[in-house]
Amino acid sequence: MNIKLFDYHLPKNLIAQKPTSPRDHSRLFVFDRVSKKIQHKHFYDLVDILGSDDVLVLNETKVFPARLKAKKKTGGFLEIFLLRTLSADSYQVMVGGRRFCVSDKIDFARNFSAVFTKQEKDNIWHLKFNVSGRTLDKKIEQYGQTPLPPYIKVKDTSFVRQRYQTTYAKKRGSVAAPTAGLHFTSQLLKKLEKKGVKIFKVTLHVGLGTFAPVTTTDITKHHIHREWVEIDSQTAKQLNQLKKQPASPDGRQGRGKNIIAVGTTSARSLEAMTDACGQLQSGSKWVDIYIYPGYKYRFVDELITNFHLPKSSLLFMVSALAGRQNIMNCYKLAIKKKYHFFSFGDAMFIRRR
Repeated sequence: MNIKLFDYHLPKNLIAQKPTSPRDHSRLFVFDRVSKKIQHKHFYDLVDILGSDDVLVLNETKVFPARLKAKKKTGGFLEIFLLRTLSADSYQVMVGGRRFCVSDKIDFARNFSAVFTKQEKDNIWHLKFNVSGRTLDKKIEQYGQTPLPPYIKVKDTSFVRQRYQTTYAKKRGSVAAPTAGLHFTSQLLKKLEKKGVKIFKVTLHVGLGTFAPVTTTDITKHHIHREWVEIDSQTAKQLNQLKKQPASPDGRQGRGKNIIAVGTTSARSLEAMTDACGQLQSGSKWVDIYIYPGYKYRFVDELITNFHLPKSSLLFMVSALAGRQNIMNCYKLAIKKKYHFFSFGDAMFIRRR
C-alpha cells in the first residue's frame, strides 16, 4: 500500500501552536463510519452525545521532562532524550551527536552527571547517572524539559508543563502526551460519569518513536516502535464483561457496551492486549502493534482522536477503523472548515452508529 495514498496538504496556519482554553472548548469533528454522517460540535458536547451504553478508556500515562541538555568534556553541548528506564540509575537514551565512547562523561549540572556505558545502535546509548531512584527523578524534573513535536514553533513554552499533560495523568513514563485526552477536564469527566458513562484507565508510555516518520514507500514494510503497556486484572475483567453485556434497548440489542478508546495510545493498548478470541488480557509488557488498513479491530468500537500528520502511522491507524477514503475526505472537509490539527489541535470522534 503506497504511502502517497495518505498524503494531504495542510496550511501552516492550521497547525495548532497552543492548546484551546478551556480544554473542552476545542472543536469536535464527529464522523459516523456506518452512515457517513458528519457533525460539527465542541468537545464539551460529549455530555449530550454519550450515554449509559458507552465506555471510555483513557490512557493515564504521565509525561516527564525527558529532554536534557548536557556539557561534554570538550566543552561543547548536546541534547539527551531519555527513552526508557533500564535500572534505578540508568536509562536508554537518544543522543544528539555520535562522537562518543563507552565511559565518556557528560555533565548536566553541578553534582548531576552521567557516563555512557553501551551503544545499542547509531545514536541510541545506555547512560548511567551518578544518582539513582527518587533522587534521579527529582534531578530530571528539575533540569529536564518536555520534548515538543517539531511543528510546535512558539517561543514562549511556559504553558507546556501543565497543558501538555492530561488532567488524569498518573503513571510517569511518557515523553509525549496522549493528546486526545488533553481535551478532557475533570468537570467533563464527572458529568459523563453522572450520565452513566463508564470510565476505565490503562497505561501506555509513549516514546520518541511516536514522532518518527515513516520512510518506506510501502507502508506494510514499516517497523513500529515498541511501547510499554499496563492493564490491571480488574480493568480487563470489567471491560470484558461490558463488551459482552447486552446494551439497553436502543436499536443495538445483542451487542455489548460501546468501547470508545480515547486516543490512538488507548486503542493500541486495548488491541495489543486482546487475544484472537476477542478477550482483553491483563498484564504489563512491551508491544509493537502496527495498525494500518486491512486490520480488523478486535476490541475497540469507536475512537476519539486528534487530526494526524500526513503519511504518519497514526493516520494509517485511524484509516483502518474508518476507511482510508473516508478519513481523507474528512480531513479535506476539516481543512475547509478550518479545524486545527495535531497535538494541540481539535478532536475527531469516529463513531459506528
